[in-house]
Amino acid sequence: MTDVDWEARLAGTWAELDTRGEAEFRALITDLTEELPADDPRSPFERAAALDSTGHSDLAVPLYRDALASGLAGERRRRALIQLASSLRNTGDPAAGVALLEPELSAPSDHLDGAVRAFLALCLTDVGREREAVALALGALAPLLPRYQRSLANYARALV
Repeated sequence: MTDVDWEARLAGTWAELDTRGEAEFRALITDLTEELPADDPRSPFERAAALDSTGHSDLAVPLYRDALASGLAGERRRRALIQLASSLRNTGDPAAGVALLEPELSAPSDHLDGAVRAFLALCLTDVGREREAVALALGALAPLLPRYQRSLANYARALV
């Protein structure tokens, strides 16, 4: 098994999420992760994501934490932080989600910046920091508009 082959099979399985039963989907992800070395942090991350995507945020949280503690790196690390923050919010601890995602605002920029801001905005709303949440959401939206980008970005900054 090459890593490229494994990643392709994983992507194919994720593409079938909505066409498979939840238990079947999780079993397929588990089977794939069992092909990895025992200490590969992708294994708990992918199992957590499968649990999370099928409505089991509570079971996903410890697996995300395990993946991060085991050295999950690159894009998957940032995805794990986003998904863990969302799961923590779903299980009643949005403050922990805020604590995970606020440092990501100053991390090197990538294609997940909007997701960081969106999930941080949700967590901020749940901890009573609605103005900051709206500011983040508007700031993330501003670059996507065909006009008014500068004005909207300025208004977003003025909210906080």
